Amino acid sequence: MEWIFLLVAGLFETGWAIGIKYTEGFTRLYPTIFTVICLIVSMFFLEKALRVIPVGTGYAVWTGIGIIGTATLGIILLNESMDMTRLFFMGLIAVGIGGLKLVSAQ
Repeated sequence: MEWIFLLVAGLFETGWAIGIKYTEGFTRLYPTIFTVICLIVSMFFLEKALRVIPVGTGYAVWTGIGIIGTATLGIILLNESMDMTRLFFMGLIAVGIGGLKLVSAQ
C-alpha cells in the first residue's frame, strides 16, 4: 500500500510543480489554490509512504515521478522540447524508479 501512497504523492507533486507555472508569482487565486492543495496532498501521501519505505528510496522515487510527470506535462501543456535526448533521459529516470522498487525490501 505504501508504494501506492508514494505514486499518489508523486502525481500530486507533478500537479504542484506545474501549478506554480500558472500562479504567476502566486498572484492568480485559483492556480494558487490548486498548487497549495496539490502540495499538501503530496506531502500527506509522501509522509504515509515513508512510514515504511526507507526515506532515501522514497524520496528518490517521489522526485523521479515528479520529474517525469512535470517534464511530460511541460511538453504537453507548455510546448517544451520533446527531443529524443530529453526523452532518453526521462526513460533513464523511469528505469531508476523501477530499479529502486525492484531492490526495495518493501
